[in-house]
Amino acid sequence: MEMNISFRILTIDDLDDIVMIDQASFTNPWSREAFINELTMNPYALYIGLEVDGELVGYGGVWIIVDEAHITNIAVHPGYRGQKLGEKLLMKLMETILVKGARKATLEVRVSNIIAQNLYRKFGFVPGGIRKGYYSDNHEDALVMWVNLYD
Repeated sequence: MEMNISFRILTIDDLDDIVMIDQASFTNPWSREAFINELTMNPYALYIGLEVDGELVGYGGVWIIVDEAHITNIAVHPGYRGQKLGEKLLMKLMETILVKGARKATLEVRVSNIIAQNLYRKFGFVPGGIRKGYYSDNHEDALVMWVNLYD
């Protein structure tokens, strides 16, 4: 069965769905207050939602500061994984970053999250360093990855 996939900019009206997806996706989810701040107070933040048949099932967040983008989070609800939706969401996020004038992008990913690292590599991200003890839930290191968008 064909899925009807669409993307849109997220707003504070999407808060409940974003929080639900985040909590279902991560062992150390962001707080509701963090998302409220991102959606209402952070002038650099942009959140894009992925909908399947009109239901929000994934989101991606990015901060765009001058010509640099920092991808803060990407999540697809566990019930929708394995269908290349994360790849489609990252593609849309990268397209948006380019339109907004970013020349490079960065993100952090758990050193144990090989699936996500492989996805980022498909988009040209390469390892750039380690942030020791970055994740507060288990003090796991983060792999910092970068991509130059105009190479």
